[in-house]
Amino acid sequence: MYRTHTCGALNITFAGQEVTLSGWVQRVRKLGGMTFVDLRDRYGITQLVADQSTPHDVIETAESLGREYVIQAMGTVVERSNKNKKLATGDIEVVLTKINILNPSLTPPFTIEEDSDGGEELRARYRYLDLRRPPLQRALALRHVMAQEARKYLSNCGFMEIETPFLIKSTPEGARDFVVPSRMNQGEFYALPQSPQQLKQLLMVAGYDRYFQIVRCFRDEDLRADRQPEFTQIDCEMAFVEREDVLQQFEGLARFLFREVLKREIGSNIPRMSYAQAMDEYGSDKPDIRFGMKLHELTAMAQHRDFSVFNGSEYIGAICVKDAAVYTRKQLDELTEWVKRPQIGAKGLVYVRCTQETPGTMICKSSVDKFYRSEDLDKWAKETEAGPGDLILILCGPREKTQNALGSLRMEMGNRLGLRKKDEFAPLWVIDFPLLEWDDETQRFYAKHHPFTSPKPEDLDKFYSHDREDLAKVCANAYDFVLNGTEIGGGSIRIHDSAIQARMFEILGFTPDDIQAKFGFMINAFTYGAPPHGGIAFGFDRWCSLFGGSESIRDYIAFPKNNSGRDMMLDAPAPIDAIQKKELGL
Repeated sequence: MYRTHTCGALNITFAGQEVTLSGWVQRVRKLGGMTFVDLRDRYGITQLVADQSTPHDVIETAESLGREYVIQAMGTVVERSNKNKKLATGDIEVVLTKINILNPSLTPPFTIEEDSDGGEELRARYRYLDLRRPPLQRALALRHVMAQEARKYLSNCGFMEIETPFLIKSTPEGARDFVVPSRMNQGEFYALPQSPQQLKQLLMVAGYDRYFQIVRCFRDEDLRADRQPEFTQIDCEMAFVEREDVLQQFEGLARFLFREVLKREIGSNIPRMSYAQAMDEYGSDKPDIRFGMKLHELTAMAQHRDFSVFNGSEYIGAICVKDAAVYTRKQLDELTEWVKRPQIGAKGLVYVRCTQETPGTMICKSSVDKFYRSEDLDKWAKETEAGPGDLILILCGPREKTQNALGSLRMEMGNRLGLRKKDEFAPLWVIDFPLLEWDDETQRFYAKHHPFTSPKPEDLDKFYSHDREDLAKVCANAYDFVLNGTEIGGGSIRIHDSAIQARMFEILGFTPDDIQAKFGFMINAFTYGAPPHGGIAFGFDRWCSLFGGSESIRDYIAFPKNNSGRDMMLDAPAPIDAIQKKELGL
């Protein structure tokens, strides 16, 4: 055997035993007449020692070892004189009797430690080395546990795990597809699934009333910290259910994962909030409710003076930042530039400082003092619930765009003030989304979620209306699971009636020929007894990263892509040769 124990298994109860360990050399230290070797595997680190009693050839071998050499070490477990309380194995060491070098190693391009000296791009290029580091080992171990616990919960609730294909037909679902040329059918293409959405609905038609899959999905879209071109979902679907059935079922999954993985409880009822309330109060459809700083509308009370910027705005909104009146002018100028960035899109920032000059007296000073009286500013302070020492930040413009900008500013201030603590969790259901969103450029409606989302039953009259305003008011029978300002899951009650599905395609501008060409198999399936059904898909990578205390999902994916969608280790995507192109008809 290469080993009798792992490098994290030994403790004082093994004292006196002969053991064999195998792993990677973390470091070698020579102190006086002794040589110490830290041997590492994914289970931990064990200190090896060569002393005066060690055979001379073993001492020579130990002294010749380099970082990341793969070795087999044999020796006797003894109690350490200088214990290391930071290590699980810190009470013992192994006095060497023999060493076998299984494979030498070049000096790695960065240190393989808890905190590495390698930059992100360098570590991505040598991902197989980065994966040896304890933080990534813990991340992937957490991912493994979460996958096993999710499978356990869903299997115990009667769900069947069923695989669906990766080579499917390209259909418009929102994001761009990755496409795969077919050699056997030249000029035609498969698409990689953005999700198994249509396939899991067909499983409901087929009678598999509780389905799940921990499945890889693919979307060719712009990337960020919590988005990758290939990612994993806990994909679930249920038949003969209404919205409440789905929410209760998957609140159960959330509680189970919190309890089994993090050993904490999240309360008996996860709060629910409408999309409209989320936008009005938080400026986001995925609000972080761990802290306040809600949005307040000032439109009516701020448009009666001679300030043309406010007077020409559809919406004027504000947040109150507690204990921030000490912000300097330089800091406020920096915040102004921050909100002007293209991804935020505000034209500028108005602020009001609330200070206490004498006990019981609050003085409000603003960057627009010349346009407004002190009583105006006092009203703004009252509306935003500002007190002495607080800072009011105000943006204006089109309603939805300004609410989104205020929501981003709120999150930024939450980060700066340390209000978004990684060890606090506040789950939330957001419900009653709009079914449709209008695009001025193309002059047509698009599905807010996807074209298989059902309208709420009480909105069917508006759904069949041909009035644009009526259609804009139709609510989707949809729901998102939000955790700490991140959308973890999203789902809906699906359309199971072929007439309603055809109407949805009509609203979205598909011709009958388009519908048949792109979705004919779905429409046909619905004519053969489709049950009422609904489901949800959780972003598994995001859930893992939040449980692990990170905003980036990359550490929770073994081999992720960078922000340009490149695999730095494999150097992919890459050109293919002329022979392959010819075979594919390209």
